[in-house]
Order: sequence, then structure tokens, then C-alpha cells
Amino acid sequence: MQIAIREYRASDLEQMISIWNEVVEDGVAFPQEDCLEVPSGKVFFAEQTYTAVAVDSDTNTLHGLYILHPNNIGRCGHICNASYAVRRESRGNGIGELLVRDCLQQGKQHGFRILQFNAVVASNTSARRLYTRLGFVQLGTIPKGFRMKDGHYADICPYYHTL
Repeated sequence: MQIAIREYRASDLEQMISIWNEVVEDGVAFPQEDCLEVPSGKVFFAEQTYTAVAVDSDTNTLHGLYILHPNNIGRCGHICNASYAVRRESRGNGIGELLVRDCLQQGKQHGFRILQFNAVVASNTSARRLYTRLGFVQLGTIPKGFRMKDGHYADICPYYHTL
């Protein structure tokens, strides 16, 4: 598998929507509750500052993606936010790390100064280990800040990284 990170193309949309919806349906990481369909996915991904995919250059199969966008406006507009999704069967192969590293570069290239994650679910230990290893700083814990799919509330941990 030869993974390349590149900007998404319209021809990627069906695979992107499928990967995104896997994470939404899991209900343990993304705040979204509604799955994307082709029309809504097309709008959603196009309205981001930058959307990238992790593609196997041998098979043209997408294994993951990320979205990058402002975290706020005005005086806080220099802070960006991102979300990452990796296909279930592709997890554990370093694709998330490739996506995060590319996102850090793209955030800087797009003029942002800080990448902030508002709501990393505390039980998402693989993501939290990755963020720490890549130099993100945890800002604390927000008790019961995320409603899991089964209805119970889990802690969230905000993180930031200076670009």
C-alpha cells in the first residue's frame, strides 16, 4: 500500500462520504449525528478551507480524509480546527498520523497560527497518544462534554498545536 495525501477531487466524494459516515455512525468521536448523502457531502466538503484524502496510489482506494476550517472568526480567526476519518479496516496502519502531519502543514500554508481540537473524546486513546507524540498540548478535560451514541456522557479533552 502506497499512501499519498492530496487534496480531494469530486471523483472521491462517494468514498469520502462512506468513510465519514462510518465515524458518524460509530457515534464515539464526531459530534455530527446525521450521515452525509452525496448532495450534502458535496456541499460540506467544498465549504471547508481544505479537504484532503489519504489514497492508495496503486489502487486509487481512499483510506481516510480530513477537513480543515477556521475554529472561530475575527480576532480568533487565526485558529483552525480539523476532523479526521480513517476507514475502519484501514485503522492502525499509520494513516491517521499521515493525515494529521499533512493537516499541520496545510494549516500553516492557509495562514492559520494554531490548530485546536475542541472535543477529543477521552476514550479515544489512539488519537490522544498520536496528538501528544506530535506535540499537541492538552488544555484540560471537560467532564461529560460528549454524548455518546448509547446516550451516556464522556469526558472530552481539548488540544492545541502551534503552527
